[in-house]
Amino acid sequence: MDEKLRIILIIIISVSIFGLLLFVFVKNYIKEKINYLVENEKKKKSK
Repeated sequence: MDEKLRIILIIIISVSIFGLLLFVFVKNYIKEKINYLVENEKKKKSK
């Protein structure tokens, strides 16, 4: 029983870390994309 619990905890921790890293990368990508679109919109309005 102790071995199964250890494996389950390792899997849960690994998935949590992977999910957190994926979330951070996606958040930064979306933030950069939004800033790029906002800059383009400002340039169009100023012309």
